[in-house]
Amino acid sequence: MRKILALPPKSVISAALACGLFLAAGSGFVFAQDPQTGSETVAKPKKKTADDQDADQQKIPSEFKRAKEANPDNPTFRADTTTVSVEVAVLDDKGHFIPKIPRDRFRISEDGVPQKLSGFALGEAPMTICMLIEFSGRWQAYWSYGWRETLMASYGFLQTLKPDDNVAVVTYDLHTTILSDFSPDKSKAQEAMAQLRIPGFSESNMFDALTDMADRMSGIEGRKAILIISTGLDTFSKLTFDKARKKLQEAGVPIYSVSILQIARINAEARGMSQIMEMDFLQADNTMKTFTKETGGQAFFPRFTGEYPGVFQAISEALRNQYSLSYHPSNTAKDGKFRRIKVELVNGETGEPLRIVNEKNKPIKYQVIAKTGYNAPHEVD
Repeated sequence: MRKILALPPKSVISAALACGLFLAAGSGFVFAQDPQTGSETVAKPKKKTADDQDADQQKIPSEFKRAKEANPDNPTFRADTTTVSVEVAVLDDKGHFIPKIPRDRFRISEDGVPQKLSGFALGEAPMTICMLIEFSGRWQAYWSYGWRETLMASYGFLQTLKPDDNVAVVTYDLHTTILSDFSPDKSKAQEAMAQLRIPGFSESNMFDALTDMADRMSGIEGRKAILIISTGLDTFSKLTFDKARKKLQEAGVPIYSVSILQIARINAEARGMSQIMEMDFLQADNTMKTFTKETGGQAFFPRFTGEYPGVFQAISEALRNQYSLSYHPSNTAKDGKFRRIKVELVNGETGEPLRIVNEKNKPIKYQVIAKTGYNAPHEVD
C-alpha cells in the first residue's frame, strides 16, 4: 500500500486554490412569444462468488436514498413497465444554464418516434463525483509541466464542490487505484491527492479505468458524474474503444472531461511535433468528445490554466441545474438493443425549433445536452 506523503509544495496548492476561486456569472433569458487509497470502492463491488457475499460492505452514502425500506409484511406489486429517465441541461453559447423552460417545450424521441413525457422536474441537488485522474510516468513525471497542470486542475475543481457533495479520488496508469472513496468530507480527498507525487507506470489504461468506475457508479441514485482529468490517450487497456464505448452507454453515468497538456501540445507543434504523435493526440481528443457526448456530459480543452475557473463553473452549472425527464417507451420489446434518444426544444404549437432570446430580445444559440441512448432490458426467464 502506498504511503501518504506530504502535500504538494505551497506554490502548486496556491495556484490550484487560486484557480478554483471565481465568481459565477449569471444571465437572464426570455422566451420568444411563439404561438438540462488504494482500497476497493464500495460503490458497486465487482461480481462476487458465493463465499464473498458475507463480506459485502455497505453502499456509498447518497443524498437520494429511498425514504424507507419496504416492509416485508406488506404485499408488493411489480409493473411490467419500463421507465426511462433522462437528465437534460440547456446551455447558452457561453455555457450558462438556461432556466425556466416549460415542460411542453421539450420533445423527446426514441429511435425517431416521439414519446410522451411521464415526469418532469427542475432542481438543484448535491452531486456525487468521481475524480478520475490520469497519473502516469509518461506525462506526469515529478515536477514536470504535466505534473503541475494535473495538480492544478485537480485541486482547483475540488475547491468548487459544496459541503453536501460526495467525491471520490481515483487515479490510473497501468492500474486503477482508488485513493479515497465517496465522502462529503473534502479533507479525505485532499489527503488522497497528497499521494500524487511520484507516478508509477508509464502506461495509461483510460478505457479500463473509465468503464470500471462507470460500472461501479451505475447504481448510485441522484446527480452523479465522472470528471476525468486526462490527456485522453490510452496505451494498454484490455478493452478496445468500441467495447469501452458500449459499456459507458450501458452504465449511463455522465462523463465530463478536462484535457490536459493542450498548451504543451501547441508548443510541441511549433517545434515540429511528429505527425504520429499529433495524430495520437487528435484521436485522444475525439475519444473524449465521443465518450462525453454519448453519456450526456461535456468535454473541455483548456489551452491556458486561466481557463480552468470557467470550465469548472460550466461543469457545476450543468450538473447542479438539470431538467429531469422521464417517459415510458412505446417500444416495449425487451431485446437488449440500443435505443437512440434525441431531446429537442420546440414550439408546442408549430413543432419548429424553439427560439430563445436574451434580455435585449436578441436570439441566442443554445445546446441541449443529454445522453444519446440506452440499452433496452432483456427478457427475464
